[in-house]
Amino acid sequence: MALSEVHRYDPVSSENLFLAELKAKRGHRHRVSAAAIVLDIGAITTAYVVASLAYLSQIDIELISRTLASILPIYFLFGLAVQSYPANVLADGFRSTWRAGAALAWASLLMFLIFFFLKISEEFSRAVLGLGTILAVILVGIARMSVAGLTRRALGSDPFAHLHLYDEIPIPTSPTSEALNVSDIGLQPVPDNPAMLDLLGQLALGLDGVVVHCRPKKRGQWAFMLKSLDVRTEIVMPELSALRPLAIRERSGETSLVLGSGQLSWSQRFLKRGFDLVFTFALMPIIAPLLAFIAVLVKLDSRGPVLFQQDRIGLGNRKFKILKFRTMRIEMQDDEAKKTTSRSDPRVTRVGNFLRRTSLDELPQFINVLVGDMSIVGPRPHAERTAVGSTMLWEIDGAYWHRHVVKPGITGLAQVRGHRGSLLEERQLTERLNADLEYVSNWSMANDLIIILRTASVLVHRNAF
Repeated sequence: MALSEVHRYDPVSSENLFLAELKAKRGHRHRVSAAAIVLDIGAITTAYVVASLAYLSQIDIELISRTLASILPIYFLFGLAVQSYPANVLADGFRSTWRAGAALAWASLLMFLIFFFLKISEEFSRAVLGLGTILAVILVGIARMSVAGLTRRALGSDPFAHLHLYDEIPIPTSPTSEALNVSDIGLQPVPDNPAMLDLLGQLALGLDGVVVHCRPKKRGQWAFMLKSLDVRTEIVMPELSALRPLAIRERSGETSLVLGSGQLSWSQRFLKRGFDLVFTFALMPIIAPLLAFIAVLVKLDSRGPVLFQQDRIGLGNRKFKILKFRTMRIEMQDDEAKKTTSRSDPRVTRVGNFLRRTSLDELPQFINVLVGDMSIVGPRPHAERTAVGSTMLWEIDGAYWHRHVVKPGITGLAQVRGHRGSLLEERQLTERLNADLEYVSNWSMANDLIIILRTASVLVHRNAF
């Protein structure tokens, strides 16, 4: 129902499709989660049946039953612990698959430990368990990708039922969420009026949350009423948006806004740096011959050095020299990135064109990782003179500098979301900046691993040129 058609809203009317459709999201979420559980059981069962056939040349019903009876409860416990079944996780196929795979790995490891300490391995087949777990990870991943599509179709972009109430604030022409004007439903922020409290309570029944948009003078009244509800409640304060707060804290009895968290903690930095070194050294047997081969191609294709070095903005807004394979003709090279690279750019060499399209020109940045200037995952570093048109990046959005509280990365959250290539519009910078700030605010080792896995899908991209 269009917002303009909502008049004198009755929150308890079964004929009101607006509320019914919104509240139906909770039922849809439960069904999606149930579907994920059923498909997980089917995928894991199928995996161990196939493993039994492959290793024992028969379907050992007794062995499979014992294995499933042991591993499924443990798997679901780990699945609940890592939040594998919420709808917002299920809607993201990669994140959902990662968490389900982690739960399976931990469940299998625990099973092996139980075999060892209880000395009951003769009742199970370690080979069937190991092979079955590997197959289960693959099949569960396929199932989770299917569930992700089902979740997005059933729940749309927002799986939660949040209702936005507007009081003396105009509803946006194209609201991003379900919205109502309180004057259309006869609701007023009168805390000492039982009828108003009942009306708000009936309205909130079955929802996940209520968000109020009102003038500052009414916030106290709305806050009092919202605190009585049994769902999540919020009041929008747009004047705080310019401050970009990360969280709210209390200091000496007064409310404060957390505006920045600084660098990662020393333990997080230690973990991230350790992973960067281990990952890079593990890849070196593959990377080293490839670096040598590409270096020969670059040298044969055009005169000039093999590597291109350029000042980029790094950790703490400090500059460092980034390394890339040279992809432009030496006489037309743009050392300060004053001109954006375009599709079919005449400055780009034949080999350079291939390297850019496949992201292979970035391989020397693993050297930057080894020396400590970069990380495997982080915001992509820009040259100081990089601009959109004639506008510098920090002039478009001052929060641009805030992305540099962590080391820049070879890949990042913005890149795996498809935000790659030259910056041609201000909107493109905003999208990348929002992703970078989200990455900084929510850093975890698990998120870094997910980004690395997702990077494979964007190595070749239509915007890479």
